[in-house]
Amino acid sequence: MTARSVYFTGPREVRVRERDVEPPEANEARVRTEVSAISPGTELLIYRDQVPEAMAADETIASLSGDFEYPLRYGYATVGVVEEVGADVATEWDGRRVFAFHPHESRFCASVEDLVAVPDGVPSTTAALLANAETAVSFALDGEPKVGERVVVYGQGLVGLLTTALLDRFPIAALVTVDDIGRRRELSEGLGADVSVPPGAEIDEYLDGDSGDATGADLAYELSGNPEALDAAIDATGYAGQVVIGSWYGEKRAALDLGREFHRSRIRLQSSQVSTIDPEHSGRWDKQRRLDVAWDALSRVEGSNFLTHRVPVERADEAYRLLDERPQEAIGVVLTYD
Repeated sequence: MTARSVYFTGPREVRVRERDVEPPEANEARVRTEVSAISPGTELLIYRDQVPEAMAADETIASLSGDFEYPLRYGYATVGVVEEVGADVATEWDGRRVFAFHPHESRFCASVEDLVAVPDGVPSTTAALLANAETAVSFALDGEPKVGERVVVYGQGLVGLLTTALLDRFPIAALVTVDDIGRRRELSEGLGADVSVPPGAEIDEYLDGDSGDATGADLAYELSGNPEALDAAIDATGYAGQVVIGSWYGEKRAALDLGREFHRSRIRLQSSQVSTIDPEHSGRWDKQRRLDVAWDALSRVEGSNFLTHRVPVERADEAYRLLDERPQEAIGVVLTYD
């Protein structure tokens, strides 16, 4: 049995190749893929050759145990149906719809411990956003937004929009988002942002609320993937505030102006990444609990609002070219499999 697999073969080169798929081992299931979502941030870094080759792709995901050297199979948001199970796997897994942190390909085997059952009633295209929703939950855990705080989110791509939707459920005083694409700003406001503005806007003007005494954001998120936005996020944050950096810049460098107010500001810069849970929370939180909250978050949004394009896997190169060259047209892109 074979599978159609997406390979990054060089800078801005994507190929779909046939790959043999062996029968599942005793503790595995074989999954027939329905859809897989492209993660625009990380996958575009790979597509553009902007990641360190010697760096592990993801040590916490079995299917991504290699590094970023071409040719590379990548992806971590696949939804499909179990079509065969190994000898030691409970029969109720057979025919179950599942999510897997697995590269883009039409069929694969995985340990059942690495599969996540998709709740009834959740469309497969929405379920493909689970990894992005889990990331948004992780950002909320790391940022710990408090009642009455003023929050700014830089970047309204897929993860940024899901983060905005999640933050809207907190009793914060103001939620301002920043993005250079008008379509994303409109969607952001529909998800709960009080206002969404282009880069360069005077943020304090939108944080005033009724009091008119804003002195910067209490909490800012940098999720745009643009290193220049980190400087803007720091500048928009008030005394003793916090900036959560969820973007991964790969080999892009961030030039920061830390020679002015920053030195006396006591602003905290916090890196945030979904592969791990902050030790401060790990006594009470594990991955399963975080996934449960992510499913709940997805149940409260209309997944189709995030997905602008569905592309057959055979045309995967067009999907990446779209995200790379025409970001104003695309937010969420999924690959489909017949």
